[in-house]
Amino acid sequence: MAADRSSPPSQRTQVRRLPLRGAYDRETVHAILDAGFLCHVGFVADAGHPVVLPTGYGRRGETLYLHGSAASAMLRRLKEGAVELCCTVTHLDGVVLARSVFHHSMNYRSVMIFGRARAIEDEAEKLDALEVITNHIVPGRWAQARLPTAQELKGTAVLGLPLEESSAKIRVGPPKDEEEDYELPVWAGVIPARVAYGAPEPDPHLNPAGAGLAAPRPR
Repeated sequence: MAADRSSPPSQRTQVRRLPLRGAYDRETVHAILDAGFLCHVGFVADAGHPVVLPTGYGRRGETLYLHGSAASAMLRRLKEGAVELCCTVTHLDGVVLARSVFHHSMNYRSVMIFGRARAIEDEAEKLDALEVITNHIVPGRWAQARLPTAQELKGTAVLGLPLEESSAKIRVGPPKDEEEDYELPVWAGVIPARVAYGAPEPDPHLNPAGAGLAAPRPR
């Protein structure tokens, strides 16, 4: 595991706007990544235009695992390893309403990762990475569901993205207004935001033996 760090690992990971919101230690980066399972991967496609791909992920140690269809042109492009990518994860924690429109903001936790992904081709390593992703999204699900067939595994692309070049940015707390605006008769504060899952909706084709089982819950 990489050592903890208090400074940015590279120029492009350095938080320049509002630098006090930046964090570079592994504990903070890992905690933000582990709290979610949806990321956005940006890169420049063959045609020379930018592409952003939303996908699920899982983390083990200093590697973020990504997956998708092996037939995807975007995944094939990333598998080459010569393509620089930027991966982001963001959690919205609240909408911050200030007394002035200019100072409205959001409370959030985010991570940005730069690097080149490694294609995972070895079957055992690919299965291991898919288990990490599956259990990261729904803890324990890998042991409950049918595992991939050889054909399904062949049709799945799995990438490993090192977390070496990553940073976090966080905003917490109330609005920060101009001193003269604090006397304005305008409501100001934070409206908290949280992800909430509804009641499970069983598949109409659910096997009776599975109908009595408790529905798994995403993290």
